[in-house]
Amino acid sequence: MEQLGYTQSQPDLDAIFAALADPTRRAILSRLAAGEASVNEIAAPFQMSQPAVSKHLKVLERAGLIERDIVEQRRPARLKADNMAAAVDWLDEFRAFWSKSFDQLDDILVHMKQSEAKDKGHE
Repeated sequence: MEQLGYTQSQPDLDAIFAALADPTRRAILSRLAAGEASVNEIAAPFQMSQPAVSKHLKVLERAGLIERDIVEQRRPARLKADNMAAAVDWLDEFRAFWSKSFDQLDDILVHMKQSEAKDKGHE
């Protein structure tokens, strides 16, 4: 495992996590997981202007989470999974830590329950 935070292998992770930090952008990504959509289609469920949605799309595009085409006067957006996979891979490096921490917590809880059962048995 690489030393976390000391490599330049994923220079776009800051942009990816910044883009994912906003709930509107996460909702847009969820919408795009169902297929490409225009700004009008994306803006429909939100109570915001099309320019505001366009700003969110630009953030997602700069982070490499979506790509946009030009089809006549339409600019459909489409989910681009590569950079999201890079973020998942980075988070996955912590899986061993989480598993170990949860295993330790399980051991503590089992020990506490056993102690409580012994205490009640001696009363």
